[in-house]
Amino acid sequence: AAGLDLFQGDILLPKNQRNALRNEAYRWKFPIPYILGDDLDLNAKGVILQAFEMFRLKSCIDFKPYEGERTYIFFTKQDGCWSMVGDLQTGQNLSIGSGCDYRAIVEHEILHALGFYHEQSRMDRDDYVNIWWDEIIPGKEHNFAKYDDSYITDLNTPYDYESLMHYEPLSFNKNESVPTITAKIPAFDDIIGQRLDLSAIDLERLNRMYNCTSTHTFLDQCSFEFENICGMIQGTNHDQDWVHQQGSMMGQEDHTFSGRCRDAGYFMFFNTSSGQADEVAILESRILYPKRTQQCLQFFYRTTGSPSDKLIIWLKEDDGTGNIRKMRKIQTFQADSDSNWKIAHVTLNAQKKFRYFFQGLKGNPSSSMGGIAIDDVTLTETPCPTAVWVIRDFSKILENSSISVIESPRFYSPEGYGFGISVLPNYQNSGYARVAFHLCSGENDAVLEWPALNRQATLTVLDQDPDVLKRMSSSKSFTTRKDHVNSDNGAVIWDKPSIAGRFDESCNCYRSVAWGWSNFISHSQMRRRSFLKNDDLIIFAEFNDIIHLNNTEVPVESVQSALTEGLVLERQKRAARDMEPIQDQLPYLPDPCDPNPCQNDGVCVNVKGKASCRCPSGQAFFFIGERCQSRQVHGNILGMVIGGIAGTIVLSIILISMMARR
Repeated sequence: AAGLDLFQGDILLPKNQRNALRNEAYRWKFPIPYILGDDLDLNAKGVILQAFEMFRLKSCIDFKPYEGERTYIFFTKQDGCWSMVGDLQTGQNLSIGSGCDYRAIVEHEILHALGFYHEQSRMDRDDYVNIWWDEIIPGKEHNFAKYDDSYITDLNTPYDYESLMHYEPLSFNKNESVPTITAKIPAFDDIIGQRLDLSAIDLERLNRMYNCTSTHTFLDQCSFEFENICGMIQGTNHDQDWVHQQGSMMGQEDHTFSGRCRDAGYFMFFNTSSGQADEVAILESRILYPKRTQQCLQFFYRTTGSPSDKLIIWLKEDDGTGNIRKMRKIQTFQADSDSNWKIAHVTLNAQKKFRYFFQGLKGNPSSSMGGIAIDDVTLTETPCPTAVWVIRDFSKILENSSISVIESPRFYSPEGYGFGISVLPNYQNSGYARVAFHLCSGENDAVLEWPALNRQATLTVLDQDPDVLKRMSSSKSFTTRKDHVNSDNGAVIWDKPSIAGRFDESCNCYRSVAWGWSNFISHSQMRRRSFLKNDDLIIFAEFNDIIHLNNTEVPVESVQSALTEGLVLERQKRAARDMEPIQDQLPYLPDPCDPNPCQNDGVCVNVKGKASCRCPSGQAFFFIGERCQSRQVHGNILGMVIGGIAGTIVLSIILISMMARR
């Protein structure tokens, strides 16, 4: 429809370019320069920046505004969502067209630009999925082609049904409800084509391709499953220690596994039911080195002791002499009668090397039957969420068809706008939950700008996986516009809620019409991943002014590609000599790890174009050499073998001597 010869539906390929994964000439250098074209929808610009942050959190991929570089990505609004594959070193377009402004879709297209094809293009895909050729739109069959190892590589990873790069079942189908691709394991039919976030294997491939060893905004996390408690230390000037406790007893389950796993599920616990009032226990992090000036500490905690118990978060920074001793109290959490696990967010704002620590403060031991517990700690250099809404017992809500809509308390944006979230758990019995955003009247309405236009609302249903790098939360955004109107009276719904909304006694405020998504998240997704841990559904919400993104496009200079300029010169020489033009073919750099030169199951790693073997080690043997070609016995095993042989010889001599005497 756009007049583009798109490969596999959303890939724009230059002539003869089919092997970006294999060819290191197509690998980007970081940070990647980018331009946000002014033809993009304002919401799309905000979503692209969100996608950048997700890559910075989970990988070594980084982006920067264009400043005249030879190579860059120009984000533009054309027909549909599509990208080129790899760095063409000429500057290249990436289209985020109408309906493409979802974070997961933007991540999908950026992964193409980084050098990835679709998952079902793998050579071995027929072992895992069925392609129903008769159900494909005539003329679209080429979108289901698969390619051998000379074109693409799986980077020695298994087939990933959960990949963000996988087709959905109804891709290019000619019959509305009949799939063109299904999984050979039927349980994955509802998973292929997910558009939540990067999968764990997507990340593994990305980090292998670009040799990532760290990320840009991830600092620390701990689920306390191991005895080293992630390098945390007990304070020295305190009365008691935090105890590394297993959540095996009813009512004392951990948050990581919610008590489901035998011999697993640990957390840190401070017992406040004995001893004296005002005794403390301190749990201190390892030394951390910030790159930004804002950090968000997220953790889960529960209080089962006295209502006068306290959990206090402290920051200890470099005092300017290299010693980490400059103290700052950040936030205090007062115990209450709610013994459920609660989520907490604390903004740290550390600018030098630092430690954070948890101080447990004992209230009244005579009124305590438990204490304070901490689990699933995460520290990232990203802003903490503005609004956090926890819906308890959500599975029971899903089972109750009489519950039509749930509305959150009122929250306030950084500008002072009141807003809320609404959830329809069983939207029209579709198997999806509808999640929507609305404005609420508030104490600042008299001084705010109305209607509240050009603000981006972002709603995120949290995947509560303890590993922040493996979370696949569902996140969607829209930006308020004049054409968002009430279907009943035609009024702009982002006007002052006391004018455009309805009164709600539960918040003693006016609520505007809700605007959101009817298929925000499916019930099967909620149950399969960790969206309902401890049966809590957690939703984050943001409402921010992004009018500054209206004018972001900058002019570019036409620069010849380093990959093609030599080819062009050669073509010009041949033309001057009346010779036939040479075939356009970009240089191909072979993969030094294909075939794998490593022996004995060694893993090959491409290090600056050369093969480097990582040798395996077992309980009895380990391998050495450039190709792991030599096997050696561990010293302790060798000692045991020698000792056993020597003992056998001595025993044999004794037995022979005794028989000779007889």
